[in-house]
Amino acid sequence: MSSHGIVRLESPYPFADTVQRLLAAFAEKSIKVFATIDQQAEARAVGLAMPPTTLIVFGNPKAGTPLMLANPQVGVDLPLKVLVCEPEPGQVAVFFTAASELVERHSLSPELAAGLVPAERLIAAVIGKSIGA
Repeated sequence: MSSHGIVRLESPYPFADTVQRLLAAFAEKSIKVFATIDQQAEARAVGLAMPPTTLIVFGNPKAGTPLMLANPQVGVDLPLKVLVCEPEPGQVAVFFTAASELVERHSLSPELAAGLVPAERLIAAVIGKSIGA
């Protein structure tokens, strides 16, 4: 795990393939993608250079709404986000906030928090990694 509850996983796939694999996995599981932000393109639009970087904002309102009803401040972290970037040429990293961090940050009950773990496991599985049981 990286700092402050952020998980960093290395993807064995090229950048664009990693993004597409995540989007396809979300679609297959009927997980709503609220936004896909090409941060490299946004930087380029204002005359700045940035390596390939895409933020995917995703979630399931049926799972997220009870969390926000229990603690409205969790809306700061929901919908969930996954960042795919290429920090070095040919190196693709995937970042997301650990479910355990969200539970602690927002004092969520174990019952409510259980809905967060499948998303992090799905992200890891897409790039051939595993995250603790």
